[in-house]
Formats: sequence, structure tokens, C-alpha cells
Amino acid sequence: MEAPPLRLAVTTGDPRGIGPEVVRAALTRFRARYPGVGIRVLGAPLPDTPADAVEVTGPFHGAELEAGQVSRAAVEEAVRGILAGEADALVTGPIHKPAFRAAGVAEPGHTEFLQRLTGVSRVGMLMAAESTRLGGALRVLLATTHLALRQVPDAVTRPLLESQIELLHRSLRDGWHLPRPRLALCALNPHASDGGLFGDEEARVLGPAVEACRARGVDVTGPLPADTVFTRALGGTFDAVVAPYHDVGMAAFKTASFGGGVNVTLGLPFPRTSPDHGTAFDIAGTGRADASSMFEALELAARLARHRAPV
Repeated sequence: MEAPPLRLAVTTGDPRGIGPEVVRAALTRFRARYPGVGIRVLGAPLPDTPADAVEVTGPFHGAELEAGQVSRAAVEEAVRGILAGEADALVTGPIHKPAFRAAGVAEPGHTEFLQRLTGVSRVGMLMAAESTRLGGALRVLLATTHLALRQVPDAVTRPLLESQIELLHRSLRDGWHLPRPRLALCALNPHASDGGLFGDEEARVLGPAVEACRARGVDVTGPLPADTVFTRALGGTFDAVVAPYHDVGMAAFKTASFGGGVNVTLGLPFPRTSPDHGTAFDIAGTGRADASSMFEALELAARLARHRAPV
């Protein structure tokens, strides 16, 4: 039986940023390559496109509150449509977190907001680049996301790490079709604490989490020092790395793949992707915005949705 045509819901993000223009540019390229995929665009109007190309989700006259309301309503309507069976995956343009907050969103970003909208118990933020400047793929799951650095050691618990490792294992197996994903856990402390010289989290928390996951059949190694684990992943030793906090993962990821990476939310009842950059207010409307990451987000969303589609 032939699979039904894929349908993507795309939100344009904050109307003051580069979201609308990179969505327009990426969709032009995407539609030419994948003419059979249905596209529903929600949010702010796209530059140089017909007015009916976007389902406009609110008035916008330049104010931050309106920008947040437009981007919030677009995400809410897109999720409603996907849960109702009207689309198969979600691709989101970059939002401005203060505008989201002004519009009444208590969560710090898309990931947590989508978790609330869908009612799932756990989510994961995976940064994925199927090719990088160094040639190999790099996939990095951020075990903790938008936290102050001083809060990280208390947040990195054994239950959290076990949950995130197992979520990543299942997602790569089912979404990427890797039959036995090879995972690595990045250490929290320098040199993986060097036998306790620089902290005890590796022995007390990270190591036991790895052992527990391995006992349940997950192929995970670690904790491994941050200064070598990402290089090993890029060399093909691992399919993905679990990073204990935001910047240790993002610094390595964006150094290797900026402009071509994709943010993937794991754990939702549908695939969700977004580009790996923000609103870039300083270059919005100048013609300098690079739509490569948005195109990669569209392509990966379609790939993941196709794997989930009934045959």
C-alpha cells in the first residue's frame, strides 16, 4: 500500500527576526526538491510571497507583545492541527524568548512549551547534523537545557540521565533507523573528574547511570571527558553524545556544524525540528540571513515523518 503524502506544519517564528525570510527561502528550495510534500505555514506573512501563502496568526505592528502573540498562536495552532491528523510533523522558526514570555508563555522555550501542549511526560533536546565541517555526523542531546550554570550539578541526577539516555536510544532506533545506537555520556567535570580530583559526580551519578542503562540493553559508554568525546563522535565511534549541560554540548556542536544543524525535540507524539540559530534581529531584512539550517530542518522533519508514516 502506498504511503499517504507527507504534510508539514511550519511556523515562521518572531516576525521581527529572520524567521519569515529563511522560511520563505528554504521552502522555495524544499518545494522544488520535494514537490509532493504538503506545507502549511502559520505565523507572520512571508516577504515577497502572496498574502494567502501564510495563515496569519495575529496582528503585528512592531511591538514585542504582538510578536510573542503571533509566534505563540502559530505554534498552538500547528500543534492542534497535527494532533488532529492534519499534518505529520512540525518545523518551527526561531522565537524571541522575552516576547514569548510577554505573550504569557511561562516555559523558557519551544521544547518545554511543546511538552506542555502535548502533555508528554518527558522530552529531549537533540542537536543533529547529518554532515559537518569535519565530514562526520554529530548528534548531541542536551540532558539539561536552559539553566544557569550554578544550577546544573544539582539538576544532573541519575534518574534524569537514565531517562534521557533511554529516550535518545529509542529515538535513534525508531526515527533514524539505527538498530543499535552507540551512545556516549559526556562528563560533567574536567577530565571526567580524574578519579575524584575535580568532583565526585562522575563516580556518584554519571557512572551509575551508564551502568544502569547498559544493564537494560543500551549501548552507552562513559562518562568520557568533554575534550575528547565529541571528536570521537565526529570520527564515527559514537552515533550520539549526551551532554550534561547546554553550553558544553552547544559549543562543540555549533563549532562543527553552524548553519547546517537542526534542533530536534524528542519524546513528542510527532517529529519537531527547527534551525540551530536564533532570531538574528541585527540582520533581519538585510538579505544576509542563511536559510541552510531551516532547509535542513525541513528535510529532517520530512525524513522522520516518513519513517513514522503507515505503509
